Amino acid sequence: MSERYHAIVAGASGVVGLRLAETLAADPQWQVTGLSRRAPAGVRFNTVAVDLTSFADTQAKLAHLTDTTHIFYAARYAHTTTAPEPIDLNTNMLKHVVEAVEPIAPKLQHIHIVEGSKYYGSTLGPYKTPTHESDPRVPNNNNFYYAQEDWLFERQRGKQWSWSASRPHAICDFSTGFARQLGLLIAVYANILKAEGEPLHFPGTAGNYDALYQCTEAGLLARAMRWMATEPRCANQAFNITNGDLIRWRNLWPLFSDYFGMRLGEVRGIKLGAVMPGKVDVWQGVASKNHLKTYTYDDFVVWPYGDFVFGPAYDIASSTIKARQFGFHECMDTGRMFIELFDYYRREKIIP
Repeated sequence: MSERYHAIVAGASGVVGLRLAETLAADPQWQVTGLSRRAPAGVRFNTVAVDLTSFADTQAKLAHLTDTTHIFYAARYAHTTTAPEPIDLNTNMLKHVVEAVEPIAPKLQHIHIVEGSKYYGSTLGPYKTPTHESDPRVPNNNNFYYAQEDWLFERQRGKQWSWSASRPHAICDFSTGFARQLGLLIAVYANILKAEGEPLHFPGTAGNYDALYQCTEAGLLARAMRWMATEPRCANQAFNITNGDLIRWRNLWPLFSDYFGMRLGEVRGIKLGAVMPGKVDVWQGVASKNHLKTYTYDDFVVWPYGDFVFGPAYDIASSTIKARQFGFHECMDTGRMFIELFDYYRREKIIP
């Protein structure tokens, strides 16, 4: 009989944590307990509503999880697209989970943390690409990934458990209810332009239109995280995890315009965060005409996230060769992923 694991998934109401928790819960080898400030509804795993910013609350709420074998940390403090994320607060949230569980869980085997391409300075301007996990850290790159990783590295010294880290980029998921969804943003943007009789213009910069970019499908990321947590060779290692291909919006935009039955437009270089909030009446007209599910427009899509994606005029690319060399070979065609996302939104009556 194979070993049975009990995973704590911190951040189980977020896109990464929820997809991971559901992936593990569907595997008979895993028992799952999801942690979040507000427990998600209608899920197939146990949940605990907990304030991870409070050690007292975390310790009290997690005191019964003595059979924990794995901690997957995918939580982060509430943040906007543009504001810096608090380093100390995010690091303390990780500390609280580990310090609450480790002393009471003698079977603890592994702790996984989710990082991202910001680790390599992808938001600071043009940088060395493709990135590799062995690349040196970037000076003045003030994000919480370094602090969390350093703390976990020191905490693990002399312990029986190991750690790992995943570094995805532009996570996309077949779900609703998460505002930072690139596929949904593109689909809503396209349908608004179509309703206005416009071609499918590219909203970003000319440099971004031609630059290399990468995405990570959330299910693929979840399976990679499970692999890292159970493959002994991955102990105390970090891995870039993306779909495995590189895209240029110049190549995908004609595919998108064909899908939505639109002419291919121009490179416009607009700020979605400034322009699109004023399109609420247009979208409500689209939704009403096509009997779509009702969402609050301001919460439906985070338009500044589109500016974050479509603004940089330089390549954003990570090498995934290390994951392949260690044994994770799953990959996905990103163009096909977007088409399947659009199909999903149509089936769910999110877009016409």
